[in-house]
Amino acid sequence: MADPTQSKSSFVSRALGGLVVFLFLSAVYLYTFPQPNVFYAAIVLLHTVAGVVAAVLLAVFLLRLLRNGSIASRLGWGLLTVGAIFGLVLIKTGTPRVEWNLLYFHILLSLAGVGIVVAEWAGKRGWLSPSVGNSIIRCAICLVALAGLALAARYLRESRWTNQARIENPSMPPATMDGEGDGPEGAFFPSSAQVLGRQKIPSKFFMESDSCKRCHEDIYNQWFSSAHHFSSFNNQWYRKSIEYMQDTIGTKPSKWCGGCHDPAVLYSGLMDTPIKQIVHRPEAQAGLGCMMCHSIADVKSSMGQGDFYLEYPKLHELAATKNPFERMLHDFLVKLNPEPHRRVFLKPFMRNQTAEFCSSCHKVHLDAPVNHYRWIRGFNEYDNWQASGVSGQGARSFYYPAKPAQCADCHMPLTRSSDMGNIDGQVHSHRFPAANTALPTTNDDGEQLKITEDFLKSGILSVDIFALSPATAQVNPEVANQSDLSTTFAVGEEAETKITSGGEPNVVPATAPLNRVQPTVRRGDTVRVDVVVRTKKIGHFFPGGTVDAYDTWLELKGTDDKGQTVFWSGSVEDNGKGPVDKGAHFYRSLQVDAHGNRINKRNAWATRAVVYVHLIPPGAADTVHYRVHIPENSGDKITLHARLCYRKFAWWNTQFSFAGIPGPNQSNADVTPDYDDRKFAFAASLNGVSAKEEKIPDVPIVALAEDEVTLGVAPHNSAATQPKTLLRADDWQRWNDYGIGLLLQGDLKGAQAAFGKVTEIDPKNPDGWVNIGRAAVQEGDMDRARTVLTKALSLSPDLARAHFFYAKVLRSDGRYDDAADHLRRVLAQYPRDRVTLNDLGRILFLQRKYTEAVNVLQSVLAVDPEDLQAHYDLMLCYKGLGDEKQAHEHEVRYLRFKADEASQAITGPYRQLNPEDNNERQAIHEHVSVPLASGHVGTGSRSVQADRGSAHRIGLAGGSR
Repeated sequence: MADPTQSKSSFVSRALGGLVVFLFLSAVYLYTFPQPNVFYAAIVLLHTVAGVVAAVLLAVFLLRLLRNGSIASRLGWGLLTVGAIFGLVLIKTGTPRVEWNLLYFHILLSLAGVGIVVAEWAGKRGWLSPSVGNSIIRCAICLVALAGLALAARYLRESRWTNQARIENPSMPPATMDGEGDGPEGAFFPSSAQVLGRQKIPSKFFMESDSCKRCHEDIYNQWFSSAHHFSSFNNQWYRKSIEYMQDTIGTKPSKWCGGCHDPAVLYSGLMDTPIKQIVHRPEAQAGLGCMMCHSIADVKSSMGQGDFYLEYPKLHELAATKNPFERMLHDFLVKLNPEPHRRVFLKPFMRNQTAEFCSSCHKVHLDAPVNHYRWIRGFNEYDNWQASGVSGQGARSFYYPAKPAQCADCHMPLTRSSDMGNIDGQVHSHRFPAANTALPTTNDDGEQLKITEDFLKSGILSVDIFALSPATAQVNPEVANQSDLSTTFAVGEEAETKITSGGEPNVVPATAPLNRVQPTVRRGDTVRVDVVVRTKKIGHFFPGGTVDAYDTWLELKGTDDKGQTVFWSGSVEDNGKGPVDKGAHFYRSLQVDAHGNRINKRNAWATRAVVYVHLIPPGAADTVHYRVHIPENSGDKITLHARLCYRKFAWWNTQFSFAGIPGPNQSNADVTPDYDDRKFAFAASLNGVSAKEEKIPDVPIVALAEDEVTLGVAPHNSAATQPKTLLRADDWQRWNDYGIGLLLQGDLKGAQAAFGKVTEIDPKNPDGWVNIGRAAVQEGDMDRARTVLTKALSLSPDLARAHFFYAKVLRSDGRYDDAADHLRRVLAQYPRDRVTLNDLGRILFLQRKYTEAVNVLQSVLAVDPEDLQAHYDLMLCYKGLGDEKQAHEHEVRYLRFKADEASQAITGPYRQLNPEDNNERQAIHEHVSVPLASGHVGTGSRSVQADRGSAHRIGLAGGSR
């Protein structure tokens, strides 16, 4: 008769063996192939249940297993037991990132235990003869095999996943907007956004961010105050712009905006309804919830425009269910194995290609289906970042940060949190601190407003009242190249400036730096004061975003020791709450419609021409000129105070957004998709506006950076103070910034003089020599460029920007092979620099090396499929190769992206009616004071035509260390 005890032991051994086999196989599947589906979730549950049963059996029969087994068997079962204990702990704690040490202890101990137990089992069945040595060999073979299996599983789990989920540009952009997204018949067109399966997504999917709060409360609370949350019709500025757009050109074009702003409205099909009819429905008030960004399954390119695929996760309804048991089961499974959840909502490109991911909404263009006109560039944060030193991809920047940065480094800073998914107690802030002070003002969100203002004041820019010179020279101002003004964005690091020097005026000696020299001016004299604005910790143009919509300007105010205001440019009416002085120096894009009416209603679709664009590239500077008259009755000292001011939004746009209606008695004023000739009054009812209070908000003006200097004042009959410069080692960047500002506005002689001071301060610093060289190249003085760039390369043989500009010198000499060699040295360090690639492609074309040129130019399109120069040169190369089909394809793209230069004629009447803006349009121009009220000293402010159009070049004479 069989021994019951032995039979029971045999059953336990078989049961444990079967459980171990199932746990091993299920563990391999769960680790290697994490998937967000019901089958995977069921295996997680079965693995958990089987693990608990195995742990119970081990607890009951462990002593018997240890007593009857070999040393190796005991070791194996012992490791499995410890692994089971870790497994039980993980059922309690889950496996978020903070518990990964426990998880991998569980995996490694259990794996080692399985390997040893399997080796002993195989030994009992005759695999190698019984001996201590063979037992060790068996164990080693099994463990090595399992290690190989683990490595393969790791590869399949991580490497394949990471490599598949990448953002890559197409080899050729669409020939028209009809080729973008789902095309004209698509439900979401003209947005480029698509949904996998071409289905619509229920609104509630984008409205249930509170379901995320259960595990990510800190992140949810941050998002709740963010601009993303208020991206839709819960934002009165945006709401008014879409209401106006739909009233003017219909609902379908407004889907161009909805792809990124209104997910709950657009992707459910509600945006076919005029928004005025549904503006107070919850869908219209949802904003960008968690699911909008985190359900993006694929970003198709860096061309923006919502160029992504959304995915509706199959298990979402389980996550958002109101059934408490189902919700508990979902949360338990996610906590126990969060990898499928992470793979749905945190794709690798969201971390590894943050800028390309963000470009899907923070870069746009308009075309005929939206603007009834043609392709024009809208706002674009990506391209100037990509081409700059901040990205680490641009070869020609003036400055480079200590290490490259992406969008999240600035706009999603790490903050303390105990949320699930935190890394070392930190998460990336979902407040997205940036520049929107308007929304927290209307939402009465003091904390968000403070965080935003602190961000804006954190040293991202600097202001330097730097130089002073006699305001005597009068020359014709430089006129910005018209083709450059045919884009709504300034020329930055991604393209070379085209402004050329206007003659050879005398170089006027200047006194600088003013805080070092502390100069004296004479009563009755007029002087020119130069203020330098520098971008320091900004990875895109300043300002960024929708640059036609803000008030961003430089204010300079002079006050004497009697308390009299003697100069003021950039003042604000209504005690700092009204419009800004029209003659201030603005940073913005000023655009007009087909009838020359200013684009000020967020009606970018009506843009037909650009009057001017003033933006500062990353790591660059702007030099602003003021003509200051010293009054006869001023005190003995004048203090100049400069502030870089920012207000989101522009005063006029805020009034329009909250209370704008067409004015009365305008029966003859036309409004079409191309223009709006009506005048607007700010008299509409405030009932139901999208704000916490039914009033027009006073959006705060934030001083982003400030500087102050004091000038001595002497009698008019005293001897004139001679120009003086002081050169100190720690001021080299100030001189460099001054020169950069002059260079970018086309004052090439003045720029070279400033850069010369950099070389005097430190002859071993290559920056001064390179910058003299780049100014000389732009001026066409190749002999001087050759000399100074040779000097720079002797100091820093691998300096990429020196090689880049030296290649231009060699190209002008006709030394194409040598020029190409220098450009290849640049590309060895910066393989994604588009301008360098374009230059190399052009040289190869000139050498008739058409195939090589095509390969280089196609790599430009891999970075930016809309690169105008690359399409033009590819057209020429394919013609050289006799491939008319490909030449035609690139010609079509070239003509699509090329600016409409003839549109500049539209700006003429506007500039005649707005002399301040005409002055601002000039590459080199000066600003004068506003007329000061009684009680203030007269400033000698002149007519705009006479003085605001005047300019002279700055040089720097004399100097002492």
